[in-house]
Amino acid sequence: MRTAADVLSALDLAAAGTVPFHLVVAPVRLTVLCPEPLRARLVAYFAEALDDRPGDDPGGHVVHLLPGQVLDPEPTWTEWQREQGKSGRKDAVCDLEDGRLIRKLRSGVTFLQAPGVAVALGPLEANESTVINFINTQVLNAGLRDGWQLCHAAAVTKGARTLAISGLSGGGKSTSALRMMEIDGTGFMSNDRLLVRAGRPARALGIPKHPRINPGTILGNPRLRPMLSPARRATLAALPEAELWALEDKHDLIIPEVYGTGRVTYDGPLTDFWVLNWRRDSAAPTRVHEVALAERPDLLGAIMKSPGPFYRRPDGHFEPNGNAPDPGPYLAALRGVRVCEVSGGIDFDALARQGRRVLDG
Repeated sequence: MRTAADVLSALDLAAAGTVPFHLVVAPVRLTVLCPEPLRARLVAYFAEALDDRPGDDPGGHVVHLLPGQVLDPEPTWTEWQREQGKSGRKDAVCDLEDGRLIRKLRSGVTFLQAPGVAVALGPLEANESTVINFINTQVLNAGLRDGWQLCHAAAVTKGARTLAISGLSGGGKSTSALRMMEIDGTGFMSNDRLLVRAGRPARALGIPKHPRINPGTILGNPRLRPMLSPARRATLAALPEAELWALEDKHDLIIPEVYGTGRVTYDGPLTDFWVLNWRRDSAAPTRVHEVALAERPDLLGAIMKSPGPFYRRPDGHFEPNGNAPDPGPYLAALRGVRVCEVSGGIDFDALARQGRRVLDG
């Protein structure tokens, strides 16, 4: 398999079905072809982004999902280097003359990414979240090629103001963003990936990905507690705080089911960016203070996100293995945005009060 055409010739694209569904996220349009029953689950998940306009129009993108199909012969894989601070084997790649194959090592799901081609195959039914991420990757790739910068951030928006929140993994950005959703009139924009672009004001663009949250986030928010059974809540409440904080047991929070319809907004003016740099073992009060981002590479490092192995640059080349983001475009994109460091002890109530002041203007 030397070219994308070689790979496609060995797959049955017709198995993706003939009844597409279409998604629109601001300037990006997608058409997804997928057989049942996975199709029905994806349509329900992406309900807030569904649209009648197909993604195969000029400027659109088509995604083929092929559950159960495999590559034969199996390509020779090269392990993808993870970002600094990340451990464990996650992805592997095989570069073609005009495209790239990507394999999720834990699940065995395989992807073909090439100009005009986006295909996922393998055990898709058992890895729905991986499929959702692949569909959203097409939105991110289109934005990156159009000059947006990818941030590791959650975000909520209200009218003329958008608050983005970054931090190290497990630092509480999802919990913080969901606390801001208690403010009347706020819209959920993103849980973990956010595109930003320079402007007056700067702009932010989210993706159709609902939060995947841990039990600590659920237990600490009265609105979310019904997601767990009473017995499970009692078990979690008995855990030491540090153990509860570190517990990884992801639950999908579907925004319309919890907060009501009309509470998702994928784009808006970016006015404020917080970086969580607080600590559980600190007795100091939670403090939100403005910083000069160019003077704080540690905070900028928490914001920047590598586009990963799926990204093909405007010049046609795929993202190199081990490449790190360039700080310059991020600083340019965030010029005029008020960037604050959140320090001291972890206090989500105090942070929610500060967020209300920001979003209410």
